[in-house]
Amino acid sequence: MSLRSAVLVVGFVLTALNLRPAIAGVSPLLNEIMRDAGLSPAGGGAITTVMVVCLGVFGPVAPLLASRIGLDRTLLAGLLVIALGVVLRGLDGVAALYVGSALAATAIAVMNVSMPGVVKQHFPARVNLFTGVYVSGVVAGAAAASALVIPVERATGFGWRGVSALLAVPALLAALLWLPQALGKQTLAGGGPRPFRTVLRSRVTWYVTALMGLQSLTFYVMLAWLPTIFVEAGLPADQAGYLLSLTNLVQVGASLAVPVLAGRGPSQVSYVVGACLLTVAGYLGMLLAPTTLPWLWMIVLGVGQGAAFALALLIIALRPADPAAVTALSAVAQSVGYVVAALGPMLFGLLRQVSGGWTAPLLAGLAALAAQTVAGWLAGRPATLGKANL
Repeated sequence: MSLRSAVLVVGFVLTALNLRPAIAGVSPLLNEIMRDAGLSPAGGGAITTVMVVCLGVFGPVAPLLASRIGLDRTLLAGLLVIALGVVLRGLDGVAALYVGSALAATAIAVMNVSMPGVVKQHFPARVNLFTGVYVSGVVAGAAAASALVIPVERATGFGWRGVSALLAVPALLAALLWLPQALGKQTLAGGGPRPFRTVLRSRVTWYVTALMGLQSLTFYVMLAWLPTIFVEAGLPADQAGYLLSLTNLVQVGASLAVPVLAGRGPSQVSYVVGACLLTVAGYLGMLLAPTTLPWLWMIVLGVGQGAAFALALLIIALRPADPAAVTALSAVAQSVGYVVAALGPMLFGLLRQVSGGWTAPLLAGLAALAAQTVAGWLAGRPATLGKANL
């Protein structure tokens, strides 16, 4: 491998690692944030909800930026804005908390949509492999954030605000390593009305969008509330954070292996349905016996959620024929999907507040997983979305 190729791959991986810490780092600190800011459970859940709304609303900005400055410079700009957002979130005041979170999430939204196009552009012969690398990097970043924020807080004495601001460091490091790509000649991709008009007319687009939205909803519900569920079941806060980290770490392996296997054939149905059923098993474990073998429930949940996320992004990358079309499909599926997903953490918190326990919220999550299984079966069937028939 040449030095140029090595820098490309390392920069790509480090960029992927920064796509979740700004979100995942909130969950282990949520009780502390709520106490400090005087927020209710619904208000605490709204932090994640605001971020996921931004993931949906601002995703369509990515094709517009990519058509003007290129995918590589779009990613560089996103990394710099993530750094700005997490620093702002660490300042005093509830407004800074929400605005900084929204700013970081807006950058992540643009990068989320851009990454499948980057895979198609830089690694066209290895889409399956680098989709797995990308997704495993995303979940590894989430796992690292959820595992380290509390130990870092205790070691530094900075409090949750200082720990949030420290998340700017890996974003700036990734920006530095991605800089050679951004300074190179840019391939403009993703712009123009044609890709959007054509993807919106395809039924496959809406199957993929439903899968993306429902798997994101069930994922972000766990990302926002999983440690709190275990704490209220009687586990200490640090162990609850480690459980979240475990399920995210398991997702790394699942998201790396599953795309390579699932991409070998035209159909991904069996993989998608299997991932949904494993996620159901994880939810059931938390509902029926949260303190009995919690590590097992987190392993099962992690395999299911990691595989489902990777499969949704693999399908987005495989179906279209070129980076512009991939970016357009990615914008539609992720934008609409994340708007749907944004309802999850807040509604979960409201159900907890109204019902006084976690039974009703977890049953609602199981209902969403049933719908996710149907969407996965439809989205995973063989289909070809070419330039003329997206």
